[in-house]
This record gives sequence, C-alpha cells and structure tokens, in this order.
Amino acid sequence: MKFLRTPDHRFDGLPDFEFGPNYLDVDDTEGGRLRMHYLDEGPTQVPPVLLMHGEPTWCFLYRHMIPLFKDAGHRVLAPDLIGFGRSDKPTERFDYTYQRHVDWMSEWLRKVDLMGITLVCQDWGGLIGLRLVASMPERFSRVIVANTALPTGDVPLGEAFLSWREYSQSVPEFNSGRIVFGGTTSKISDEEVAAYNAPFPDARYLEGAREFPMLVPDTPDNPASEANRAAWKTLKTLNTPFLTVFGEDDRVMAGVDKVFQKSIPGAVGQSHTVVPKAGHFIQEDAGTELANATLKFIEQT
Repeated sequence: MKFLRTPDHRFDGLPDFEFGPNYLDVDDTEGGRLRMHYLDEGPTQVPPVLLMHGEPTWCFLYRHMIPLFKDAGHRVLAPDLIGFGRSDKPTERFDYTYQRHVDWMSEWLRKVDLMGITLVCQDWGGLIGLRLVASMPERFSRVIVANTALPTGDVPLGEAFLSWREYSQSVPEFNSGRIVFGGTTSKISDEEVAAYNAPFPDARYLEGAREFPMLVPDTPDNPASEANRAAWKTLKTLNTPFLTVFGEDDRVMAGVDKVFQKSIPGAVGQSHTVVPKAGHFIQEDAGTELANATLKFIEQT
C-alpha cells in the first residue's frame, strides 16, 4: 500500500500540545506496514483512559483533556487513526474502508495490550471504537459516547449528515481546521485551525479525510452494515457502564444519545447529560466538562 508520512516539522510549536510521540506498526492488509501514532501520558501501571477522535481531526482534539486525566492519576492514550494526525496516510481513497480502520485499531489495541479501559469516543472514534468494544468487551471497563453513533444503514442518516457528506465531496479545498471551526460553538483560534491542518501539507494527504464521510453505512446492504448489526447485538447484552455526553448544538448527532440509553443495559440509570453551548467537537467547546464527567463516571463505576 502506498502512503505518505507527514514531515515532523509540521507538528512543531502547536498551541497547548507538548506531548511526546509514540509509534506502532500495523498490517496494511496488503503485505506491508503502516505506522500509527499515539500519545501515551501518565503512569503505565494503572487502568487507561483511551481517547478516540474522528473526522477530520487527530489527537490534538484532546490536548486540553489529557492533562486533567493525567493530573487525576490516570494513564491516557490518544491514537491517530490511519490517514490522520502523525499516522501514515495511504494515498488511494479505495485503500480506506470501514473494516480496515477497525482492523488497524484492533491490532494497535492488542499490541499495546490495554485492559480495564475507559473509552471516550467521538464521531468516527465511536464508529470504530464501539466495534472494538463489541469484539473485545473483556478489555473495556466503561464507555463514554460523545457525539457519535453506530449506524447500520437501516435508519436514514438525516439531512444534517447528508449535507455534510455532500459538502465533503464537493468543496474544492478540504480545510480540516475550518471544518472544526464550523463544528464548534465557542470557535477555535487561527493557530488552532492551523494545527488541525498540520497533518495535511497538501491534497495528497487528505484521501482518508475525504473518504470517511462516504464510509458511513447509509443503506441496509452497505459493506459495513452487517458487521455493525452484529456489534449492536453484542452491545445490547453488555452491562459495561455506558454514559452519553452530547453537545446541545450538534445537529448531526441530535437524538442519537437516546438510542444508546434505550438499547444498552449498562446505560440504564447513568447520569447522561447534554452539554449546553457545545457543538459537534465537544472536546473544543466543553473539554473540561467532558473530562470531569468522565472522571466522575470512573469514580461511580
């Protein structure tokens, strides 16, 4: 598989981002290897908090939350999905599939060998992360779902998502930083916009970001639909504590929190919340609130 690797200097001097890089190789499924980047902060001999990002962000999204978990004594890991951040970026759009993303993250998780995980997942971090929970439930102690879903294509995706998908395919310049800016209520700075664009020196690096919206299951016969149905079947049996923390101003994911609350046994009776003045990228608008809700959830469960 052909890929590009973003030059290290692109990540110099990013605001509030003084974390050391870590790398692991995963199977590209075509006989080669891809390098996956992740942050790993805090003590190693304690149960970890796993922070998973989505589209079109990278672990920079969690920069304000990581210190809060670390200061509370937790180990914190935040990987960059293949095609994003400091991870390698295959250059052909057809190289990116939902199943490959799940396989890449599954291999990473087995190699890092995490147990007792508290998963915090948003956007595609949930579409992938919840598949990990379903396939390896013994590794997860609790799950926080934030502005995410696990679609099967059996229910229409909604006008807000369809508008976003059409935009993602038609916009001449795919500007990740401006997309994040548009998905926040508080609005990020010009320096932060630039940081979200840092992984993508030019359009060649953006094939994964461009393809992600097209991989969301939108019909019952989508290639990922059956696997997601199977994942839901498992999730509906789990007593693993589940908490929903959604942004009030996220139009794309509005109401999806209720699906988790009604469907997953471990979500019953939990302190679910909808955060005011928080958009799709809740980590930017309400990172402290999301981190504190997670820390409280850890204490309670």
